[in-house]
Amino acid sequence: MNLKNKKVLITGATGGIGNSLVEKFCNLGSSILATGTNEEKLENLKKKYPNIIIEKFKLNEHDKIENFVDSAYKKLEGIDILINNAGITLDNLSIRLTEENWKKVLDINLTSSFLMCKFTIKKMLKNKYGKIINITSIVGHTGNLGQANYSASKAGITAFSKSLAIEYAKKNININCVSPGFIKTDMTDKINEEFKKSLISKIPSGDLGTGEDVSNCVAFLASDLARYINGETIHVNGGMYMA
Repeated sequence: MNLKNKKVLITGATGGIGNSLVEKFCNLGSSILATGTNEEKLENLKKKYPNIIIEKFKLNEHDKIENFVDSAYKKLEGIDILINNAGITLDNLSIRLTEENWKKVLDINLTSSFLMCKFTIKKMLKNKYGKIINITSIVGHTGNLGQANYSASKAGITAFSKSLAIEYAKKNININCVSPGFIKTDMTDKINEEFKKSLISKIPSGDLGTGEDVSNCVAFLASDLARYINGETIHVNGGMYMA
């Protein structure tokens, strides 16, 4: 799985899964531009992995995404791999969910991911090569209490990824999704133990996943070993949901 010197753009790089993605591709010798909204966390990533490029960027600023991709392309001297990992949650029961919070989640999770794909594909077409991996979620397939907006955004990513995969397969651009289940992160660490035990009891493997479980799958899809995989979603959830 040779990813040495591949140019990788990672969004949502400062979260639990994002950190694992940066670590994985650094260990594989890739050139990385990591983006997020938390400047302190980006600086900490830079200290840990001095060779990466960091850039603070708000993905809800849709009118600036094309310029951001242009800038990333110049700084990396190309983009071989795009990993759309950024996302937010604003949970509430559907009858209490405001239209504003519905739009916020879809704007960042769905629309921003689509625009990142759109403008990156334009760059990839020049080389007739590219790998795009969009991080979705188990709840985009199963739904979840209080997450109508988040579930819709993740299901939307799966759907548009299939369409893009059909459109650009002949240009040697592969677009796939990785759908994590419940992954051990700072956020899951804050869940009370009783609820966590109940959650784990529903997972056939009997444990939470790790960021590395996700990044291993992403790295495979980003490599040429996955040459003939396109428009697919790989589920990383310990058997909690089987498509």
